[in-house]
Amino acid sequence: MTTNQHLTFPCIQIEQPIGTFYVGSIPAPSLCDITYVDVRRIEGERGFETYLGIQRPLNRNRVKELQHYVQSADACFPTAVILAVPAECAEYDSTHKTMTLSPHVDADDPSLSVSFDQIAKVIDGQHRIEGLRESHSTTFEVNVSLFVDMDIADQAYLFSTVNLAQTKVNRSLVYDLYELAKTRSPQKTCHEIAVALDSTKDSPFYTRIKRLGVSTEGRFSETITQATFVQALLRFISDDPMADRNLYLTGKVPKKASADHLKKLIFRNMFIEKRDLEITDVVWNFFEAVRERWPEGWASMGRGLILNKTNGFKALMRFLRPCYLHVSAPGEVVEKDAFLEVLRKIDLSDQEFTTDTYKPGTSGESQLYRRLIERAGL
Repeated sequence: MTTNQHLTFPCIQIEQPIGTFYVGSIPAPSLCDITYVDVRRIEGERGFETYLGIQRPLNRNRVKELQHYVQSADACFPTAVILAVPAECAEYDSTHKTMTLSPHVDADDPSLSVSFDQIAKVIDGQHRIEGLRESHSTTFEVNVSLFVDMDIADQAYLFSTVNLAQTKVNRSLVYDLYELAKTRSPQKTCHEIAVALDSTKDSPFYTRIKRLGVSTEGRFSETITQATFVQALLRFISDDPMADRNLYLTGKVPKKASADHLKKLIFRNMFIEKRDLEITDVVWNFFEAVRERWPEGWASMGRGLILNKTNGFKALMRFLRPCYLHVSAPGEVVEKDAFLEVLRKIDLSDQEFTTDTYKPGTSGESQLYRRLIERAGL
């Protein structure tokens, strides 16, 4: 609890080779009240900025993601936020196993005083704290690892060790795990569509999708990752997939899209109506038309040709929306021949879809998308 700018919370003492530290649980509002981040910026000799201190600059997009995440029904931060606290601000009660943090006033040298909002320096977890701060969560408790009187060199070492030792989870693996979810979500539906298209023999994506984001042993035809496929399809279903997932977790159903909004989220109402098989049919039929229009480009496994690879796929998925709206209304299942009629207007040969013309990255993807639009007359 926080009383008169004193924070007391349950805590246990831990001994490890690095020394003694404390593991406790602090309510999110109190954690936000006592923490700060040490980020200092200087001008380098060659005019570029170098960040000193032990923390990276705050990533606002990451904070926004975490702000939404902590409001979800099954939000969880299982790993500890790591804090450094001056000895004069910390008092551990080994009998009751509690830690009390208090501001410190130095009458002789006011510059050495520590205010309540500067008690704890964040060594690791700044984005989680800012996400909690901006969500205004009052019920979230956060487990913390507290280091008392740790010098700056050890703080920097601990920060670098924690962050360099972490292995970033492959996004394709994350989407694959949605298969285990018991409740409906846009992510799970897109994953299931990816799996269906990858595993069905006649599909244009048969054995083309790297389910876990890396090449599958025994396969030699995989050209895109599951994450690439799922993220491209999600754009047609939801503006906020995590919010929709949270609604389903709490037994609610997301709102359908209005007529105007359906021009962007062309599959949203089909998804809400549980017409996932029909969404699969539309995607299948569109790419079957692509395969028939450019058979060599779609089948090629050689270097330099991009139609069936990440950039080509992303551009084609962007083109799917205007093509679909040109031949039908949202909610309808479009047959291959209707898509093919539009694609035949595009006077590009199989050999023109190369990295020489469409450079790797978003610029090449956008260039191809614009060319498809122009040549199709959409």
